[in-house]
Amino acid sequence: MKILVDDLSGPEVAALLAEHLDDMRATSPPESKHALDLDDLRRPEITFWSAYDGDELVGCGALKRLDATHAEVKSMRTASSRRGGGVASTLLAHLIAEACRLGYARLSLETGSAEFFAPAHRLYRRFGFVDCEPFADYRPDPNSIFLTLEL
Repeated sequence: MKILVDDLSGPEVAALLAEHLDDMRATSPPESKHALDLDDLRRPEITFWSAYDGDELVGCGALKRLDATHAEVKSMRTASSRRGGGVASTLLAHLIAEACRLGYARLSLETGSAEFFAPAHRLYRRFGFVDCEPFADYRPDPNSIFLTLEL
């Protein structure tokens, strides 16, 4: 698997992110949906990576700079056909390594609290993320959980 910084211009990435946003709309009320669209992901404080197995896009993930020592994991997604195959673990390990390389001391994330998100909860906890209070601009929300990892 190769993981590359992506400029979000390819149709495959747009399709994977559209699938991601569709799932978020189906599982979270509008006021609790924090997934970013293509335009939001193109902001300068965000670096976006795509993961490929050969020519096949198999996943994506991003880091959003919150401040000099704190970043947020955004837009983690595995292609439906590749779930359970280690793509998310490989991507998350890459994001953590990049966060360390960039000098961040803390990595945080928001994800849904519904059963749909249980595989994500297991993944993040397996990598050492622990519950935390809402961070950045987030507010307490029964539809969200907040996790953090000290690097």
